[in-house]
Amino acid sequence: MIVLDVTIVNVALPSIRASLGFAASSLAWVVNAYLLTSGGFLLLGGRLGDFYGHRRLFVLGLTLFTLASLACGLSGSQLMLIAARALQGLGGAVVDAVALSLIMDLFTSTADRARAMGVFGFVCSGGGSIGALLGGFLTGALSWHWIFLVNVPIGVIVVALSLRLLPAADAARGKRHLDVAGAVIITTALMLAIYAIVNGAEAGWTSLQTVGLLSLALALAAVFLILETRVPAPLMPLSLFRLRNVAAANIIGVLWAAAMFAWFFMSALYLQQVLGYTPMQVGLAFVPTNLVMAACSLGISAKLIARFGIKPPLAVGLWCAVAGLLLFARAPLDGSFALDVLPPMLLLGFGAGIAFNPVLMAAMNDVAPEESGLASGVVNTSFMMGGALGLAILASIAGAHTDVLLGLGEARATALNEGYHRAFLAGALCAALAMLVGIAMIRPRAAAAPAMSEPA
Repeated sequence: MIVLDVTIVNVALPSIRASLGFAASSLAWVVNAYLLTSGGFLLLGGRLGDFYGHRRLFVLGLTLFTLASLACGLSGSQLMLIAARALQGLGGAVVDAVALSLIMDLFTSTADRARAMGVFGFVCSGGGSIGALLGGFLTGALSWHWIFLVNVPIGVIVVALSLRLLPAADAARGKRHLDVAGAVIITTALMLAIYAIVNGAEAGWTSLQTVGLLSLALALAAVFLILETRVPAPLMPLSLFRLRNVAAANIIGVLWAAAMFAWFFMSALYLQQVLGYTPMQVGLAFVPTNLVMAACSLGISAKLIARFGIKPPLAVGLWCAVAGLLLFARAPLDGSFALDVLPPMLLLGFGAGIAFNPVLMAAMNDVAPEESGLASGVVNTSFMMGGALGLAILASIAGAHTDVLLGLGEARATALNEGYHRAFLAGALCAALAMLVGIAMIRPRAAAAPAMSEPA
């Protein structure tokens, strides 16, 4: 529900603009309000789960997300919709931050945990393109209000099932002293950084606004790191990053999210603006990718991890992502779906389905239970920041090259296609760097034989 919500809104933006009278500049806040709070509160949400119980925070986050979805669906003004989207982001951040922790709590054997992570990875990876299809259907058949209202019955059911099915584990005892100063500083730093990134293309990457906000965010992050070494109960114990797999997983998360965001958005633009696909045709073009991703995430990935550990599947998956992006980087103006679109799509679907699970397990497996919420929040923040920053930079690379070619008199379609090629190449470089980090830094852990047996 939460992963779908990120992309389902993009499809409905023209209808929302016409209905509520948004200006082009203010319409971006329908997306940005969600991104600011969802990215800013991931770390804090995960840590609160460690202190007060993962199930408790999960249910609270779901409840807030569901109520905020109702407010979004009933919005009759711009201010109400933007405020409700900000609350949605806060609820989504809390759920995202503790979801991995719940998986770690509920599944203890390597085989079961790999299967559960595979399901979670498929939802995270495949939800975006499914959201585009669902958003188009709901907006066309009903109205934009229903992209939010559909969350309400789902949210109520999930809250009820969570209270009934999820065990109420004890919260951490003796460690409930919340580092309030650290929480305020890092949350402010993340929100400033996200605001600067999502508005960077419009304001200009070298503008006073963008450079000033990013500099302030970096300064606050430095203050936060210094503070964490001096307080008795830090919000984020820096010893977490001495765990080699945790550090590597977060570096990979930043690089890979940049590559995958570039693939998803740039390939959709290539299909629409170069090949002339309709929005529905673009959504259908991603269906084979989702099917391959589902097959790999829900079955193959877990078996590979059980057989080889987390390192080889991670390397193979990221190599497939590199190959897929390189194929997109040579996609021609008159490309056909069967020859120029489907092969890289399948490679990227296979890569995402194989590699996402090992990244999550590398980030979470070596962490003590009382810090699993923090580790979950950190890796989610890495994916969020990597995706936002990567998309902004790679979109700027594509746009700048397109503008140069247009200035030289190239046809618009040719200029756009060449710009997308540059972005795909940059995305392939990010995926290749992620693969090298995985090969060099991930420490393989041999799974014990009993963990390989089928669950009772």
